Amino acid sequence: MSNTFISNRSRWIVFAMSLSLLLTYFVPVWRIDLFAPQYPEGLTMKIWLKSLTGDVEIINGLNHYIGMRHISVEMFPEFEILIYIVAFYILLGLLVAYAGRLNILFWYLVFTAFGGVFSMYDFYRWGYEYGHNLDPTAAIKVPGLSYQPPLLGHKRLLNFDAYSQPDIGGWIIFVAATIMALVWLYEWNQFRKKSVSAPLTTMALVLGLGMISCEVKPEPFKYGTDICYTCKMGIVDRKFGSEIVTEKGKVYKFDDIGCMIRLMKSGTFDQQKLAHVLVMDYEKENNLLDVNNCKFVYGEDVRTPMNFNTAAFESELPANNFARNGQDRHIVDWKYIYKNIE
Repeated sequence: MSNTFISNRSRWIVFAMSLSLLLTYFVPVWRIDLFAPQYPEGLTMKIWLKSLTGDVEIINGLNHYIGMRHISVEMFPEFEILIYIVAFYILLGLLVAYAGRLNILFWYLVFTAFGGVFSMYDFYRWGYEYGHNLDPTAAIKVPGLSYQPPLLGHKRLLNFDAYSQPDIGGWIIFVAATIMALVWLYEWNQFRKKSVSAPLTTMALVLGLGMISCEVKPEPFKYGTDICYTCKMGIVDRKFGSEIVTEKGKVYKFDDIGCMIRLMKSGTFDQQKLAHVLVMDYEKENNLLDVNNCKFVYGEDVRTPMNFNTAAFESELPANNFARNGQDRHIVDWKYIYKNIE
């Protein structure tokens, strides 16, 4: 394998992926999001190669009460060298593409993996110190409780839901490294078996696009467990309910459509930033419908959990059948429902 050259196509892919790391100089690499009842749209801190942006000052103001240190660029010596480390990996990747040897690509990937593991360890070490070394004179002290942010994923901190995840720059690094690993795997299989079953370009693009896409999706109801965000009642009736999903992926569930509309009218949300506004299908369990693409039946004898007297249907036929089986029931649209529920 030491004398095996990779194909020109693979060399160009390694070359392109190495250059793609230049984008990390212009976009945030990591982000931490905080959600709480008083901040339903969340607070965000974005980490770049040389700076921090977002709601840093608001987060610092909140952290002050529990004794956490003031977050600033100066507390991260890594900001002084990160741009040079990325430049080194770019240059090294270009040299790998130029050399075009399979074994050199392998050791470049090993070196890249080491850098990724070390970066996550360094981030964990900072989070541990930041969450454990608290000011003993802080206004709020909970003995034995620390506030270490999650390394990756979700963690509950007091009344906040904290999420730590890659931002655009982090995904670029991850996808570039993954595609180069696929290049090596493709070329290694070609060297080993002298044949492959699928073109690398198609495989890499499909995988890369799958990783980059981060679709915000509705969340199914967990009856008997979920609680209505507005009235705080448990959600048990499987024929009613509604859900809001924000652009950031935060999900709010309600036991009745009126609870959702009241929250929307309260001004809590910028309605232009809602990814999904959904209602439960009266006929099909856990089938959430877009409010603009379904039919509503309103009537005083339509009994709902919080007496908003509205049921939702996927199409006009079941809505008509339901309306005929009651007294003074009317088929209406979302605009009517939204306007008339206070």
